[in-house]
Amino acid sequence: MNNLLNKLIKLVDGRFLIYFSLIFSSTLFSQNKNYNSSKKYTIENIIVSGTNNYSKSTIIAYSGINKGDTLEVPGEKISAAIKKLWESDLFSSIEFYVVNINGNKADIEIALQDLPEIKNITIKGLKKKKAEELKDENKIREGIKLTENLLTTTKNYLTNKYKKEGYFNAIVDIETSETYIDSLSSNTKVDLKIDIKKGKKLKVEYIKFQNSNKLSEKLLKGSMKNTKQKNAFRLFKRSKYIEKDYKDDLTSVIKKYKEKGYRDARVISDSVYLTPRNRVAIDLTLEEGEQYRFGDISFIGNSVYNSQQLSQILRIRKGSIYNAVQLEERIADNTSPDANDLTNLYQNNGYLFSTINPVEVSAEGNVIDVEVRISEGKPAHFNKISVKGNDTTNDKIIYRELHTKPGELYSKQDVIRSIRELSQLGFFDAQQITPDFKNMNPEEGLVDIEYSVVEKGSSQIQLQGGFGGGGFIGTLGLSFNNFSIKNILNGEAYKPVPRGDGQSLGINLQASRFFRTASFSFMEPWLNGKRPLQFSTSLSHTQQFLYNPVSRDADKNKRFDITGITVGLGKRLRKPDDFFMLSQTVGYQHFNLKNYNTGLFTFGDGESNNLYYQIGLSRSDTYNDPIYPIGGSSYSVSAKLTIPYSLFNNTNYEALKDEYDSLNRNDTEEFQRMGEIDQERYRWLEFYKIKFKADNYTALMGKLVLKSTFEFGFLGAYNNDRGIIPFERFFLGGDGLANYSLDGREVIQLRGYPNQSLSNQDGGSIYNKYSLELRYPITLGEQAKIYGLTFFEAGSSYNDFKDYTPFELNRSAGFGLRLFMPMFGLLGFDFGYGMDSLPYSGFKQPNGWETHFIIGQQF
Repeated sequence: MNNLLNKLIKLVDGRFLIYFSLIFSSTLFSQNKNYNSSKKYTIENIIVSGTNNYSKSTIIAYSGINKGDTLEVPGEKISAAIKKLWESDLFSSIEFYVVNINGNKADIEIALQDLPEIKNITIKGLKKKKAEELKDENKIREGIKLTENLLTTTKNYLTNKYKKEGYFNAIVDIETSETYIDSLSSNTKVDLKIDIKKGKKLKVEYIKFQNSNKLSEKLLKGSMKNTKQKNAFRLFKRSKYIEKDYKDDLTSVIKKYKEKGYRDARVISDSVYLTPRNRVAIDLTLEEGEQYRFGDISFIGNSVYNSQQLSQILRIRKGSIYNAVQLEERIADNTSPDANDLTNLYQNNGYLFSTINPVEVSAEGNVIDVEVRISEGKPAHFNKISVKGNDTTNDKIIYRELHTKPGELYSKQDVIRSIRELSQLGFFDAQQITPDFKNMNPEEGLVDIEYSVVEKGSSQIQLQGGFGGGGFIGTLGLSFNNFSIKNILNGEAYKPVPRGDGQSLGINLQASRFFRTASFSFMEPWLNGKRPLQFSTSLSHTQQFLYNPVSRDADKNKRFDITGITVGLGKRLRKPDDFFMLSQTVGYQHFNLKNYNTGLFTFGDGESNNLYYQIGLSRSDTYNDPIYPIGGSSYSVSAKLTIPYSLFNNTNYEALKDEYDSLNRNDTEEFQRMGEIDQERYRWLEFYKIKFKADNYTALMGKLVLKSTFEFGFLGAYNNDRGIIPFERFFLGGDGLANYSLDGREVIQLRGYPNQSLSNQDGGSIYNKYSLELRYPITLGEQAKIYGLTFFEAGSSYNDFKDYTPFELNRSAGFGLRLFMPMFGLLGFDFGYGMDSLPYSGFKQPNGWETHFIIGQQF
């Protein structure tokens, strides 16, 4: 090094200057014209000069040069001092001088210039939130030192970042203002300006495969899920180039070859470049190799299960095409936690510490023999089960939902089921429930599990006002989903209400000019605290006033009152499995008509009573987030029954029917008699009502979920002479929110049509509905869950089975958005296009677009 430095000595301003810029970007001066370039000096003093904010002692200590040292000039020790100071990234200039030379004694002067600090940062081309994220990613903040390295790395990072996101032509300009001195701190300051021009994402003009002889180009392009060649007929797949997605797709191409037996396939080279049309072109050169088949598959190390049992799970036959992907998934399918694979076979039966590795032992003649090597280990048992993060919910509410108990044999599926049950409670953020395995002890066969949860707001307030049904409608709803009724008299528990015992309490008040309704409900999921026996009860009262066409207002003297009470029990079953729930409800409704004459009722004054028993069987294994399930299914069938009074009340309903049919509605006296007959027929309601609903959730790719639904309902009569009751009927169409006729009807939503427009004015006794809904989440965070959707659905209602044509349907399609916030519940909107004409309107053209607002309900 010294020889190199000696050759760089030049005479500058009467002093010798040794350039270190090639190595450390610094300089060395000497005041002696007869400078000996290879002389040693004893340092008498060390002088620190220049503009810097560090103490002399700090600089000297950091340099590693001390008073009294003997230094060779130039020499390794000075070089090391310069390098150390330079690598501190604190100085823009570092200069060493040899001064006051007296024989073999001299002083060393260290002249330093501080790096400037960043005073203000301006980022152009990004929104404020994105700009702040960029600062955090690059660790750029006001007050830090500005180095050339910082400028270079920041520019390179941003350019590469946007290129990877598909902005192939992104331009990043970084400028600094002229330096100036802060009058207070004497620090050198600069302003940093970053100008980002992302441009547009570039589309893929074409993808070409070289040497693709064994698999078709169409199949290979199809395996690239995210990088698609531009095609005018492609509606749901983008053709924009994003580097990260492209790299993932290269892996998918090779995976496709492995699925077809070409285990040695590889990408030799890939080229991505711009075309003259400013699009991206991709050229891939492949080496396909030979196709292989499975040979003998043997199992080594298995004692718990014999080879025949393991072969039945593996489901791979000798002589079949060698599919490395399938083999891996049959050993351990990481895409499905409850897959039917070998790993889960062991994991679900206690063998937490088992390992299973497939090894290719021979590949002669393109036939691969595989040994599945198994280390079973010792069966594990749960030791300590704990929960953290439940600041509000009591421990017992959580522990009773867990399927993992201390002392029981370890089971992976029990851990997964426990996570599902906790998420279904609705008290915790489903995305943040995690089981942490602790103190895993293979020798003793013990494992501790700590479930980590994050509480979320489980109570909801609905305060709503709007216009509909001829006037203003006000709604106040309170829903407390983690209520504690035992603390209702404990003032200290109100934060703002008693919480933590997993009970549900709801209060709803709604009023307009034409109706008033009030309801109260309570539910205890574990009635005695020892088993999942769900108790529920509700009270409700509604008043509906008749519309006066003269005053165009509600006539308070003409009203229809309904008062109801229900009591129900629901029991979780053990067979066929414990996803089944059997529920039973006893309910009573009292209908009171006071001068309320409509087309639905022939009696305007009178009473009806509805005493019913309802039984339902349901099964739900959806997971994990109840707001956005990504898998599983939900089925329910129910029967609502009344006592068959006509069997024992000695009333001749056939005669009453014949008399009723013979009467003339237009005659006042005969119409009054019709009302008396109806009053007799419907004093105690007699009917049976069957309903079925099935929902299925399928994750198509990532969190893109397809929800498919089928619904069916039928309202029947025990005695045909008594007929179908005017209550409990199905009214199909719309979003269900504009249900201002509170006469005991059941509203079935079907988007793309006005509310209740797909049934006749008296409602239907039969309906069926089919629905497909494609969902994709925007965010599933703790504070808000947002997802977009597209849908296609169809349905119809019928008066009786004579008219029942289950595939002559009113169809619709559209799109929408859902927002769930813990305090307000589910909100959203849909734009639906009705493809068919309204059945009772007389018009023949499609209904067209309808806008629907969603509050609290799920389609």
